[in-house]
Amino acid sequence: MADNYLEEKYEQFLKRKDAEHQAKCKLWKKRLDAYRKKMEEEKKF
Repeated sequence: MADNYLEEKYEQFLKRKDAEHQAKCKLWKKRLDAYRKKMEEEKKF
């Protein structure tokens, strides 16, 4: 019984960790794209 509980908690932890990582990567890509766009606009002038 305790093993099932620990396994379930560990799986929840891994899912939460993965979701946080995906959100962090998505935010990083969004910021990088915005920076690249800004640099391209500055090059034009």
